[in-house]
Amino acid sequence: MIQSQRVGLVEPKHQGICLFLDTADIQQWQHWLPTGLFYGVTTNPVLLEQAQVACNVSQLKALANQAFALKAKEIQLQTWGTTVDSLVKTGKLLAAIDERIVVKVPITKIGTEAASLLIAEGIRITLTGVYAIHQVLIAAALGADYVAPYLGRINDLGRNGREDLVAMQRSRAGVGSTTRILVASIRSVDDIALLAAQGLDTFTFSPLVAAAFFEVAATNQATTDFEQAAQRMGSQ
Repeated sequence: MIQSQRVGLVEPKHQGICLFLDTADIQQWQHWLPTGLFYGVTTNPVLLEQAQVACNVSQLKALANQAFALKAKEIQLQTWGTTVDSLVKTGKLLAAIDERIVVKVPITKIGTEAASLLIAEGIRITLTGVYAIHQVLIAAALGADYVAPYLGRINDLGRNGREDLVAMQRSRAGVGSTTRILVASIRSVDDIALLAAQGLDTFTFSPLVAAAFFEVAATNQATTDFEQAAQRMGSQ
Protein backbone atom coordinates (compact mmCIF):
# COMPACT_ATOMS: atom_id res chain seq x y z
CA MET A 1 0.00 0.00 0.00
CA ILE A 2 1.21 3.49 -0.82
CA GLN A 3 1.93 5.34 2.39
CA SER A 4 1.93 9.08 2.95
CA GLN A 5 5.33 10.62 3.63
CA ARG A 6 3.68 13.35 5.63
CA VAL A 7 4.16 13.13 9.36
CA GLY A 8 0.91 13.29 11.28
CA LEU A 9 -1.32 13.44 8.19
CA VAL A 10 -4.94 13.51 9.28
CA GLU A 11 -8.27 13.57 7.54
CA PRO A 12 -9.27 16.99 6.19
CA LYS A 13 -11.23 19.17 8.57
CA HIS A 14 -14.22 19.19 6.24
CA GLN A 15 -16.13 15.96 5.77
CA GLY A 16 -18.72 15.05 3.17
CA ILE A 17 -19.33 17.19 0.11
CA CYS A 18 -17.00 20.16 -0.32
CA LEU A 19 -17.58 22.80 -2.99
CA PHE A 20 -15.22 25.53 -4.21
CA LEU A 21 -15.87 28.55 -6.42
CA ASP A 22 -13.35 28.56 -9.26
CA THR A 23 -12.66 32.22 -9.98
CA ALA A 24 -10.45 35.11 -8.89
CA ASP A 25 -13.22 37.64 -9.56
CA ILE A 26 -14.02 39.30 -6.23
CA GLN A 27 -17.43 40.43 -7.44
CA GLN A 28 -18.36 36.80 -8.03
CA TRP A 29 -17.12 35.95 -4.54
CA GLN A 30 -19.33 38.68 -3.13
CA HIS A 31 -22.30 37.26 -5.02
CA TRP A 32 -21.82 33.57 -4.25
CA LEU A 33 -19.98 33.10 -0.97
CA PRO A 34 -22.85 34.49 1.16
CA THR A 35 -25.01 31.54 0.03
CA GLY A 36 -22.97 29.30 2.32
CA LEU A 37 -22.69 26.78 -0.51
CA PHE A 38 -18.94 27.05 -0.89
CA TYR A 39 -16.17 25.93 1.44
CA GLY A 40 -13.75 28.24 -0.32
CA VAL A 41 -12.32 29.40 -3.62
CA THR A 42 -9.73 28.13 -6.08
CA THR A 43 -7.54 30.23 -8.35
CA ASN A 44 -4.67 29.86 -10.78
CA PRO A 45 -2.66 32.26 -12.97
CA VAL A 46 -5.14 31.95 -15.86
CA LEU A 47 -8.04 32.92 -13.58
CA LEU A 48 -5.96 35.78 -12.17
CA GLU A 49 -5.40 37.05 -15.70
CA GLN A 50 -9.12 36.83 -16.48
CA ALA A 51 -9.90 38.84 -13.35
CA GLN A 52 -7.07 41.31 -14.03
CA VAL A 53 -5.30 40.47 -10.77
CA ALA A 54 -1.51 40.76 -10.85
CA CYS A 55 0.32 37.47 -10.24
CA ASN A 56 2.57 38.49 -7.38
CA VAL A 57 2.63 37.61 -3.70
CA SER A 58 1.48 41.01 -2.41
CA GLN A 59 -1.56 41.03 -4.68
CA LEU A 60 -2.42 37.45 -3.76
CA LYS A 61 -2.17 38.33 -0.09
CA ALA A 62 -4.73 41.08 -0.62
CA LEU A 63 -6.89 38.67 -2.62
CA ALA A 64 -6.74 36.04 0.11
CA ASN A 65 -7.68 38.57 2.78
CA GLN A 66 -10.77 39.48 0.76
CA ALA A 67 -11.75 35.82 0.48
CA PHE A 68 -11.45 35.31 4.22
CA ALA A 69 -13.40 38.50 4.92
CA LEU A 70 -16.21 36.94 2.87
CA LYS A 71 -16.07 33.86 5.16
CA ALA A 72 -14.20 31.54 2.81
CA LYS A 73 -12.69 28.78 4.92
CA GLU A 74 -9.92 28.10 2.40
CA ILE A 75 -8.35 29.64 -0.67
CA GLN A 76 -6.14 27.78 -3.09
CA LEU A 77 -3.34 29.83 -4.69
CA GLN A 78 -1.01 28.42 -7.33
CA THR A 79 2.75 28.78 -7.15
CA TRP A 80 4.75 29.53 -10.28
CA GLY A 81 8.25 29.09 -11.67
CA THR A 82 10.21 26.90 -14.06
CA THR A 83 12.51 25.28 -11.50
CA VAL A 84 12.01 23.35 -8.29
CA ASP A 85 13.64 26.15 -6.32
CA SER A 86 11.38 28.84 -7.75
CA LEU A 87 8.23 26.78 -7.20
CA VAL A 88 9.24 26.09 -3.60
CA LYS A 89 10.26 29.68 -2.87
CA THR A 90 6.98 31.14 -4.13
CA GLY A 91 4.98 28.34 -2.56
CA LYS A 92 6.46 29.13 0.85
CA LEU A 93 5.66 32.82 0.46
CA LEU A 94 2.05 32.02 -0.45
CA ALA A 95 1.64 29.57 2.42
CA ALA A 96 3.01 32.13 4.86
CA ILE A 97 0.12 34.50 4.11
CA ASP A 98 -2.38 32.48 6.16
CA GLU A 99 -2.79 28.94 7.47
CA ARG A 100 -6.01 28.62 5.47
CA ILE A 101 -4.12 28.74 2.16
CA VAL A 102 -3.52 25.61 0.10
CA VAL A 103 -0.70 25.90 -2.44
CA LYS A 104 -1.42 24.48 -5.88
CA VAL A 105 1.46 22.89 -7.77
CA PRO A 106 1.38 21.43 -11.32
CA ILE A 107 1.79 17.67 -11.33
CA THR A 108 4.96 17.66 -13.49
CA LYS A 109 8.24 16.05 -12.44
CA ILE A 110 9.65 19.30 -11.06
CA GLY A 111 6.26 20.20 -9.64
CA THR A 112 6.11 16.90 -7.80
CA GLU A 113 9.61 17.42 -6.40
CA ALA A 114 8.65 20.93 -5.28
CA ALA A 115 5.42 19.65 -3.74
CA SER A 116 7.27 16.98 -1.77
CA LEU A 117 9.57 19.64 -0.30
CA LEU A 118 6.66 21.89 0.59
CA ILE A 119 4.74 19.02 2.19
CA ALA A 120 7.81 18.13 4.25
CA GLU A 121 7.56 21.62 5.76
CA GLY A 122 3.91 21.14 6.67
CA ILE A 123 2.48 23.16 3.78
CA ARG A 124 -0.87 21.99 2.42
CA ILE A 125 -0.77 21.12 -1.27
CA THR A 126 -3.05 20.55 -4.26
CA LEU A 127 -1.41 18.80 -7.20
CA THR A 128 -3.14 20.23 -10.24
CA GLY A 129 -3.33 19.75 -14.01
CA VAL A 130 -4.28 16.06 -13.77
CA TYR A 131 -5.30 14.26 -16.96
CA ALA A 132 -4.25 10.62 -16.41
CA ILE A 133 -5.68 8.12 -13.95
CA HIS A 134 -2.26 7.09 -12.63
CA GLN A 135 -1.43 10.68 -11.63
CA VAL A 136 -3.72 10.29 -8.63
CA LEU A 137 -1.18 7.83 -7.24
CA ILE A 138 1.51 10.53 -7.32
CA ALA A 139 -0.60 12.70 -5.04
CA ALA A 140 -1.41 9.75 -2.81
CA ALA A 141 2.27 8.82 -2.49
CA LEU A 142 3.21 12.35 -1.49
CA GLY A 143 0.30 12.75 0.90
CA ALA A 144 -1.04 15.84 -0.88
CA ASP A 145 -4.26 17.29 0.50
CA TYR A 146 -5.90 17.43 -2.93
CA VAL A 147 -5.37 16.25 -6.48
CA ALA A 148 -7.22 18.16 -9.22
CA PRO A 149 -8.23 16.37 -12.44
CA TYR A 150 -9.73 18.42 -15.29
CA LEU A 151 -13.01 16.74 -16.19
CA GLY A 152 -14.02 18.89 -19.15
CA ARG A 153 -10.57 18.93 -20.66
CA ILE A 154 -10.31 15.14 -20.35
CA ASN A 155 -13.52 14.96 -22.37
CA ASP A 156 -11.93 17.30 -24.93
CA LEU A 157 -9.21 14.70 -25.46
CA GLY A 158 -11.88 12.27 -26.67
CA ARG A 159 -12.03 10.25 -23.46
CA ASN A 160 -14.92 9.67 -21.08
CA GLY A 161 -14.11 12.07 -18.27
CA ARG A 162 -16.71 10.70 -15.89
CA GLU A 163 -15.39 7.16 -16.24
CA ASP A 164 -11.83 8.37 -15.73
CA LEU A 165 -12.80 10.28 -12.59
CA VAL A 166 -14.54 7.21 -11.14
CA ALA A 167 -11.42 5.16 -11.89
CA MET A 168 -9.31 7.77 -10.10
CA GLN A 169 -11.63 7.53 -7.11
CA ARG A 170 -11.24 3.74 -7.04
CA SER A 171 -7.45 4.04 -7.24
CA ARG A 172 -7.38 6.53 -4.37
CA ALA A 173 -9.64 4.36 -2.23
CA GLY A 174 -7.70 1.24 -3.16
CA VAL A 175 -4.50 2.52 -1.56
CA GLY A 176 -6.28 4.00 1.45
CA SER A 177 -5.23 7.55 0.65
CA THR A 178 -6.82 10.58 2.37
CA THR A 179 -5.98 12.83 -0.59
CA ARG A 180 -9.23 14.38 -1.82
CA ILE A 181 -9.98 14.34 -5.55
CA LEU A 182 -10.85 17.94 -6.37
CA VAL A 183 -12.80 17.71 -9.62
CA ALA A 184 -12.11 20.78 -11.79
CA SER A 185 -13.02 21.94 -15.31
CA ILE A 186 -16.68 21.19 -14.69
CA ARG A 187 -19.09 22.40 -17.35
CA SER A 188 -22.39 20.94 -16.16
CA VAL A 189 -24.10 20.66 -12.81
CA ASP A 190 -25.20 17.19 -13.94
CA ASP A 191 -21.56 16.08 -13.87
CA ILE A 192 -21.39 16.99 -10.19
CA ALA A 193 -24.55 15.07 -9.33
CA LEU A 194 -23.55 11.98 -11.27
CA LEU A 195 -19.98 11.91 -9.92
CA ALA A 196 -21.27 12.45 -6.38
CA ALA A 197 -23.39 9.32 -6.81
CA GLN A 198 -20.11 7.47 -7.47
CA GLY A 199 -18.51 8.69 -4.27
CA LEU A 200 -16.64 11.81 -5.41
CA ASP A 201 -17.27 14.63 -2.97
CA THR A 202 -15.02 17.61 -3.77
CA PHE A 203 -15.67 19.94 -6.70
CA THR A 204 -14.60 23.36 -7.95
CA PHE A 205 -16.59 25.16 -10.59
CA SER A 206 -17.28 28.51 -12.22
CA PRO A 207 -20.00 31.01 -11.29
CA LEU A 208 -21.83 29.90 -14.45
CA VAL A 209 -22.14 26.35 -13.11
CA ALA A 210 -23.03 27.72 -9.67
CA ALA A 211 -25.98 29.55 -11.24
CA ALA A 212 -27.20 26.27 -12.75
CA PHE A 213 -27.77 24.90 -9.24
CA PHE A 214 -30.63 27.37 -8.90
CA GLU A 215 -32.02 27.29 -12.45
CA VAL A 216 -34.84 24.86 -11.69
CA ALA A 217 -37.99 26.22 -13.30
CA ALA A 218 -40.39 24.13 -11.22
CA THR A 219 -38.78 25.30 -7.98
CA ASN A 220 -38.94 28.93 -9.06
CA GLN A 221 -42.60 28.54 -10.01
CA ALA A 222 -43.42 26.88 -6.71
CA THR A 223 -41.75 29.76 -4.87
CA THR A 224 -43.83 32.26 -6.82
CA ASP A 225 -46.97 30.30 -5.94
CA PHE A 226 -46.03 30.30 -2.24
CA GLU A 227 -45.48 34.05 -2.21
CA GLN A 228 -48.71 34.79 -4.05
CA ALA A 229 -50.66 32.61 -1.61
CA ALA A 230 -49.00 34.34 1.34
CA GLN A 231 -50.02 37.74 -0.03
CA ARG A 232 -53.60 36.60 -0.61
CA MET A 233 -53.74 35.41 2.98
CA GLY A 234 -52.70 38.75 4.42
CA SER A 235 -48.91 38.48 4.86
CA GLN A 236 -47.30 41.70 6.02
